[in-house]
Amino acid sequence: MPANKRIVITGFGVLSSVGIGKEDFWAGLKEGRSGIRPVTLFDTANLNSKTAGEIKDFDPESILGAKGLRTFDRSTRLVLSAAKMALDDAGIKYPIAEEETDSFGVSLGSTMGSVWSISEFDKEGLREGPRSVNPALFPNTVINAPASQVSIRFNIQGFNGTLSTGFCSSLDAVYYAINMINMYGYSAVLAGGVEELCEQTYKGFHKLGHLAGSRPGKEEIDCPFDKRRNGIVLGEGSVIAILEELEHAKERKAEIYAEVLGYGTSFDPMSKNIYSPKAEGASRAMKICLDDAGLASGDIGYISASADSTLDCDAMETAAVRKVFGKAASAVPISSIKSMAGETFSCSGAMNLAAAAGVLRDNFIPPTINYKVPDRRCDLDCVPNTAREAKVKNILINSFSPAGSNSSLAIGRYA
Repeated sequence: MPANKRIVITGFGVLSSVGIGKEDFWAGLKEGRSGIRPVTLFDTANLNSKTAGEIKDFDPESILGAKGLRTFDRSTRLVLSAAKMALDDAGIKYPIAEEETDSFGVSLGSTMGSVWSISEFDKEGLREGPRSVNPALFPNTVINAPASQVSIRFNIQGFNGTLSTGFCSSLDAVYYAINMINMYGYSAVLAGGVEELCEQTYKGFHKLGHLAGSRPGKEEIDCPFDKRRNGIVLGEGSVIAILEELEHAKERKAEIYAEVLGYGTSFDPMSKNIYSPKAEGASRAMKICLDDAGLASGDIGYISASADSTLDCDAMETAAVRKVFGKAASAVPISSIKSMAGETFSCSGAMNLAAAAGVLRDNFIPPTINYKVPDRRCDLDCVPNTAREAKVKNILINSFSPAGSNSSLAIGRYA
C-alpha cells in the first residue's frame, strides 16, 4: 500500500442477518447471535438445505424513504441502505455538495448481485416476449448497477468502481479505494460489498453440493473449524465503510474507528475451484499484507477468518496461518463470524472489516459458534462459542477463494 497518506475509517453501514446497523451487529457478535434461519424469500421444500443468513425484517423504506425504490432489486436496496447508514454514521451531509463531490468516490465489491435480476428479466422476456419486458428493470441486470445508484442518490461525482473477484471482492474494493485516495487525491470513498440471497444462487450452490446439508446424510450446520463441517450456509448483506484521508477526517472532527495499515493479495493457480491444501496463495497474501503494514506476525492480536465451514477452506486457512505465524500460531485468536452470518460471498470481507472495527472499539473477540467436535487439521484458537474480552491493537482480515484469489487486510487502532 502506498505509504504517503494515512487512511482511516470513520463510518459504517451494516446490514446483516446478525444485526442491522453497526451497533446491533456488534452486539450480536458479542452475544454469539446466529442469523441463520429458515429461508422465507423463496421455496426450499424440495431441497435438502433450507436455511440461510437471511436478513430478517429488512425494510428499505424505513431507511431510505419510499421514493425511487420501486424498480430497484434487493442488491441495490441493500447497498443504498448501507451507504446511507455509513454516511449518517460518519456525519457526512448528503447529497454531497457540488464543491466537494469530485473528491468523493464509490468502490463496491459484487459478484452475484445481478443473478436474480438477469434471471427474472430473461424469464419475462421468454414467457411474454421482448416487447412485454419492463425496460425500467433492465439496469438491474448489470453488475455495476448498485454502485452506480449509490453515486446517483448521494451525488457522488468522483470515481465509481465495481470489483468482482468472488469472495475477495469487498476487501479488494477497499484497497481500490485506498489507492484512489493515495494516488488521486480523493478525500473520502464509500467502500464495501453487497450480496443478496436469491433462489437462483441458492439452488445453484445446492445442486453443486456446496451447501451444508445438501448431500445425503449430512447435517445442515454452519460450524467453521469443527469436524462436522460439510459446506457453506449462504448469507446476504451489505457493508459500506467510509474511508478517509486522515487530515480530511481530522478537519471534520470525525470519530475514527480504525486505521488501515496494509493489504496483500496473491493468486494461487493451483486452486481449481478447490482450496489448495498447500496454502501458498493464502500465506503469500498474509505475508505481503504484514510487510505492507510494517508489522511482524507477533504484532497481530486477532485474525478475522475466511473460514466458512467447508472442509478445505478451514483446513487451508489453518495451514496458511501456521506458515505465517510459525510456532506462535496457536496463541493468536482466530474466529469466523460466518458461523453467525453465513457465507456472504462478495460482502464477506467488508463484513469481517466491520466486525474487526467493533473488536477495536469494544474490546472483545467474536466467537466461532456451533463449535463442538475438534478437528486436528484446524487446531488453532478459534474462540469457540463464547465471545472473549480482549484489547487488541492490530487485526488481520482474510478473504480466500477456491478459484485462486486471496486477499488480506490489516487494520489497527488509530493513534
